[in-house]
Amino acid sequence: MRIGELATRAGTTTRTLRYYESRGLLPARRDESGYRTYDEHDLRLLRQIRTLQDFGFDLEETRPFVECLRAGHPQGDSCPASLAIYRRKLGELDSLIDELQAVRAEVGAQLARAERARDELAAEAEVPGGPEPVCELEGRTR
Repeated sequence: MRIGELATRAGTTTRTLRYYESRGLLPARRDESGYRTYDEHDLRLLRQIRTLQDFGFDLEETRPFVECLRAGHPQGDSCPASLAIYRRKLGELDSLIDELQAVRAEVGAQLARAERARDELAAEAEVPGGPEPVCELEGRTR
């Protein structure tokens, strides 16, 4: 198949396929007329790359999976190098999750603090002569 058909079947663009070719991830075969030609195996490589990228892998991280498929393995993740990438990616994801949980805890603490302060102001406002809570943005017009 030619590059346009492969791009359509893979759900990508010919420009992306040329880029993958320039990075050595997609083979550069040409017919006697000079047109790029591809087969079902190339489509499988592309699907592996796109799946991994959908999971957040950068393009270079897909290389061991592509090489594993090129070596004739039935799955791109059946080689030791691919498994090492999975392990590293899981470590990165765990770190990101930890960071996000810490940020979430901080935001939750700030919300609780702000709600307590608001409730205290509201309680003081109910006392005769207490301060009237006013939001700085209330009443502003654009």
